[in-house]
Amino acid sequence: MRIDFLRRHLSRLGALACALFFMTLGSPALAAFSLTTVYDSGSSSKVQYQVDTGGGLVFKVMAYDNGSSTQSKGDLSSILYNGVQYADASRGSQLNSGFDYLYSNVSAVDVQAQMISSTGVATSASTSDGGVVSGGAYIKITVTVYSSSGNVLRHYYMAKSGEPRIYMGTYFMEEPDTLNLVRFIVRVPIGVLSQGGPAGTPGGADSSGNWPQDLRSTDTTVESSDVFGISSTGQTRSKHYSNMRLKDWQYFGGRNSAGTVGLWFYRDNNEGNSGGPFYRSLLNQITSTNNELTYIVNYGEGQTEAFRFGVLNSYTLMFTSGGAPSAPDTSWFSLMALDGYVAPAGRGAVAGVGLAGTDANFTYTVGFSNATAQYWTTANLASNGYFKATGMRPGTYTLTVYKNELEVYTGSVTVTAGGTTALNTLTLNDPSSTAALWRIGNWDGSPAEFLNGGRLTTMHPTDSRMSSWVPSTFVVGTSTAAAGFPAYQWKDVNNARVITFTLTSAQVQNLTLRLGTTAEFSAARPQITVNSWSSAIPTAPAKGSRNLTVGTYRGVNRLYSYAIPASALVAGTNTVTINVVSGTSGTAYLSPGFSYDAVDLIVTP
Repeated sequence: MRIDFLRRHLSRLGALACALFFMTLGSPALAAFSLTTVYDSGSSSKVQYQVDTGGGLVFKVMAYDNGSSTQSKGDLSSILYNGVQYADASRGSQLNSGFDYLYSNVSAVDVQAQMISSTGVATSASTSDGGVVSGGAYIKITVTVYSSSGNVLRHYYMAKSGEPRIYMGTYFMEEPDTLNLVRFIVRVPIGVLSQGGPAGTPGGADSSGNWPQDLRSTDTTVESSDVFGISSTGQTRSKHYSNMRLKDWQYFGGRNSAGTVGLWFYRDNNEGNSGGPFYRSLLNQITSTNNELTYIVNYGEGQTEAFRFGVLNSYTLMFTSGGAPSAPDTSWFSLMALDGYVAPAGRGAVAGVGLAGTDANFTYTVGFSNATAQYWTTANLASNGYFKATGMRPGTYTLTVYKNELEVYTGSVTVTAGGTTALNTLTLNDPSSTAALWRIGNWDGSPAEFLNGGRLTTMHPTDSRMSSWVPSTFVVGTSTAAAGFPAYQWKDVNNARVITFTLTSAQVQNLTLRLGTTAEFSAARPQITVNSWSSAIPTAPAKGSRNLTVGTYRGVNRLYSYAIPASALVAGTNTVTINVVSGTSGTAYLSPGFSYDAVDLIVTP
């Protein structure tokens, strides 16, 4: 409809009505849902696809390579919300470091855009400069990359009419090998997203109102090129310290200085990730130039299992008026012909009557995993440990029950599409159920109750807020885990931890010392000496990535048992010395070390 025709007819309604009409016409919030083809510099070889969501958000996806790994084909080049730019176009917002840098010796990237009707009928984007396609309910832009062996990775950008959101999905049949991870980074100019999340949220402010991942006040490097310090206070900051256990968060993001705009990533059920319900990895990093929101599909640090393939990993970039985002509706994905997508009707559930042998002081998580997918749910102790996990892909899974983060039951369960598999009561095998002469810490798969245990995930071990890692001798019956026993032990920092305990003559018999660890670095493992007797050195665990200094104690739970002969013990005071042993060298906090779960002494079974 022509504007001059409208003007003539609206003039009959008066000047006020006319003004209101044109204010509405120019409002981004009420713009038409559309897909526009744009030729940069008027060149048909420089195509971008512009999506107007009709909800105040207009974004662009590059369909050509600008000659830079930070401005490449498939990037989100513009994120315009209510007229404000939320994308750093000079660096790009992209998967890994750009779609043309996912696989070795592969740079070919294909980008296709479509308008999708409410019934799933697809119409391709215009091939003309300025060409517009409209009238649909959804938009899908597909970025495709093939590895040198022919395996495919597809990333989807999607929009739903009227919503200020960018729905994304990533599907791959081979792990990108240039970085050995899959992550999407949105780089937002710091001037428009100057804050992290509020306290109590993933990546949120700490009790002092600071963000552990905020690098703006740092002036020195503490470790590698990703852990930094503030020399005036001795505090540390790193992108790694924005982490939180997967089961504890659904979204993360940041807000503008006025708190009137929030930009958040909201995750799916994380079935295609690896590491389980307690896996921790970075979420965002705040610098003097950008607030970098990083959605991790999978990540190399601290991984305990193989990466998963063939699953659609979905996540949504959402704008709000500053408040927390609500769960997005993704039921319409069934119309979008997405690789790796399984609709709700093709999924099943598992329900368990309850758990026997629980401790009311702990939360119990029931996890499910196989080579394709992972899930978890929390047991309801008020209902005898009843649990139910829904939305699971069909298949056979390893079922693991965790007391906090410690495995106390392992079994198997099969899920069928459209059905619910019922399980009888599961009886747990908890190390705490064995009476101990003494115990330091809790058997729960976490070092939180030990010295510095509450600070491990949000600061470096050298941070000035940490207590000394070298407490005095631990005296059983007098010392406490929180003040007298370190959460971490390193070969080059606080080795040779000493515990003293008293036995009566009746207690001098064959005893077993049990020592639990939740993670280790550089093949570290404990060897003990009791008085003049020394244990054998345990077999070395496999070496992994950095963990203890980058905000995670989560690795493989290990229980070491040392059978101490009665001849090594005396009535009266006995001394245990725990040493870190490893054939790998290292200095200070990057020397071999491990994280404690618990230490106790029991009568040898």
